[in-house]
Amino acid sequence: MTTPPVDDADVPRYWRELGLPGLVDVHVHFLPERVQAKVWAYFAGAETHYGAAWPIQYPLSDTDRLEHLGRLGVRAFPTLPYPHKSGMAAWLNDWSAEFAAGRPQVLHSATFHPEPEAASYVETALAAGARVFKVHVQVGAFDPRHPLLDPVWARLEKTGTPVVIHCGSGPLAGEHTGPEPMTGLLERYPRLQLVIAHLGMPEYRAFLDLAERYERVHLDTTMFATDFTERLMPFDPADRPRLAALRDKVLLGSDFPSIPYPYAHQLAALHRLDLGEEWLRAVLWSNGARLFGVAP
Repeated sequence: MTTPPVDDADVPRYWRELGLPGLVDVHVHFLPERVQAKVWAYFAGAETHYGAAWPIQYPLSDTDRLEHLGRLGVRAFPTLPYPHKSGMAAWLNDWSAEFAAGRPQVLHSATFHPEPEAASYVETALAAGARVFKVHVQVGAFDPRHPLLDPVWARLEKTGTPVVIHCGSGPLAGEHTGPEPMTGLLERYPRLQLVIAHLGMPEYRAFLDLAERYERVHLDTTMFATDFTERLMPFDPADRPRLAALRDKVLLGSDFPSIPYPYAHQLAALHRLDLGEEWLRAVLWSNGARLFGVAP
C-alpha cells in the first residue's frame, strides 16, 4: 500500500507510487505583487478574523513558488484572481493573461464582478484563451444571482468554461455565502461547469447535494480534511460514502501558497480519508486533467 507523503520532498514519491504522471491542482493563486501583499497582510491578522493563527507557509517570490510547484510535480494549475470591488476584474484578467503566457503549466485564469462591463471583459478573456474563472462570493460581497451577471453566466454555461467559486460560509461567512444563492443560480443555469471551492465548507452536506443533483457541479478539496480545517469546521465521517461515490467530480485544490501548513499535508489529509487509491488517482490527476485537457 502507498503511504502518504511525510513532507514536500516526498510528494513526487507519493504520486509516482499511485501510478500518476503528477498532480493537477485546481486551486492555486498567483496575484499581482501589491494584491498578493495585501492578501498576506490580511492573513497576518488571522486570529482577529478566524480565531486561529494562519501562518503563511510559502511567502515566496513568484519565481520561487513556480519552482516549488514544479518540484512537487504539479503539472497544471490556475492563478485564480478575484476582485474585492468593481473596477478591478478587467486589469486582473490582463495581468493573469500575461502571467500565463509562455508558461504551459499555468491555466490561463480570469474573473468578474457584477458591473456593467462584466459581459464585455469576460468575452475578451474567453477570446484571449481563458480556461478557468474564479469567483469569491464572500470577498466580492455580491450575490451570484445579481442581474448584471446574467449574460456572464449564460455565456459561461454555453462555453462550459469551469468556474472555481468560493461560495461556502467558511472560513468566514458573508451576506451571500451558503448553498441558497448557489441553488438559485443553478436552477437558472443548470449546465454551469462549477467547481465548489473548499468542498463548500462548512455546508459540506448541502454542496454534496448540489454535486449529486447537477451533472457539471464539481467539488475541490482546498483545505478539506486538514488538521487546521477539522479543528474549525469538521466534516461528518458519515458523509464519506457520498464523497466516495462522487469520485469523478472531486478535484485536488490546495490554496497554495497561502496555507498554514506544508503542501504535503493536504495530500496526507486526503489519503487518511481511506477512500481508496482509485479515488485518489481520480482526485489528484484524472478529474482535473479531463476538465482542463491536460496531457500526461
